[in-house]
Amino acid sequence: MSYQHILVPVDDSELSEIATRHALFIAQAFGSRVTVMSVVAVDPFVGVDFYKVAPAITNHFMDAEAHAQKHLEQIQQQFLAHQIDTDVKIIREEPTATGILNIADEVNADLIIMGSHGRSGLKKFVLGSVAQKVASESVVPVMIVKK
Repeated sequence: MSYQHILVPVDDSELSEIATRHALFIAQAFGSRVTVMSVVAVDPFVGVDFYKVAPAITNHFMDAEAHAQKHLEQIQQQFLAHQIDTDVKIIREEPTATGILNIADEVNADLIIMGSHGRSGLKKFVLGSVAQKVASESVVPVMIVKK
């Protein structure tokens, strides 16, 4: 078994850092290419027109995207320091799990490595589990890293 292209969805969590370390180790072992991605989520309950007329909200998403880009570039440098070809992607205006699955397909990833917050009970019901959705809908293996 060999992994040619690993997708690593990240956020600002400690679990993402741990998943990134796993991805670095596996990419080194297999000589894999890596795509590190993040999703800047848009509230699905609010129409796009609202953002055009609400500067505070627009600025919030612009700041979030700038922060995500900087974070992705820092992670990219970690991989590049180990001579691992790495791309970064930011997804907007899609549910997180959908964005991850779409990018996995777009870059032809053959492994997804991501963290899971391990929510259960009411929190899982209300907030959902991105990792669970990705794992259940992905056509490629998904490594879920827990704390």
